[in-house]
Amino acid sequence: MVLRFIGTTSDEGDCPTLYEIEDTDEILVQGDRETEPEHLTQLRDVKPSETFVRVPRSLLTRYAPRTKAPQLQPFSSISHLFREFRHTAWRLETRSGYASDRRSPKWARWQAGEDIASEASAWLENVAEQTATGKRFERVRLVDVPPTEGQRFLLASAPGNVTVGEDIRNLTRARAKQLRLPDYDFWLFDSEIVARFAFDENDTTLGVYVTEDPAEVLAACQARDAAWHHAVPTQEFARQVASTV
Repeated sequence: MVLRFIGTTSDEGDCPTLYEIEDTDEILVQGDRETEPEHLTQLRDVKPSETFVRVPRSLLTRYAPRTKAPQLQPFSSISHLFREFRHTAWRLETRSGYASDRRSPKWARWQAGEDIASEASAWLENVAEQTATGKRFERVRLVDVPPTEGQRFLLASAPGNVTVGEDIRNLTRARAKQLRLPDYDFWLFDSEIVARFAFDENDTTLGVYVTEDPAEVLAACQARDAAWHHAVPTQEFARQVASTV
């Protein structure tokens, strides 16, 4: 089963840490093993398979989930949020490529050297409509060095999104690791709703986990603020990439 990093209060990122065991209601806790004999003798109903670790209260108050684990649901279940959000729809993209991009008609045209930034789409129409009312569409994309084929495709198509009002910025994966950003994709709507993506090994979207759990929302907001502060606007980032080729 897949572990998902939730959060840590350790400055160095070693321990203590919380992880979610995906598709279960269980949380894995990393911390220093309890070895104090006086404490161990006071523990109740201990099974041979159990062990005990110490974690600070602040780790649990900041990151421990307050609600049941969300169920995986189709991405289409959140389509209405892209029209109905009140002020900000923010996305973190972490993968080296997406199956949906490779299957799109634009992929072959891009590989043939065509300009794909000016193509119309229902997505761009909605972005233009929402941003015209003052709402914001924003996203940060993690990029490897050198960029993967999928990431170069997104760099080529991004100007079309930017033209209609979407603010897309980029951050190297190495910098993202230094900032300890999440290693999963999500949308954050109005700093209230998190839709976390699930993918298979072929980069195909399996669905989303949607939650309003305060701990999940706080972690997403913290990731957004750190990523947005350090990320580079698309046009500038594309120039940086081009200068290294």
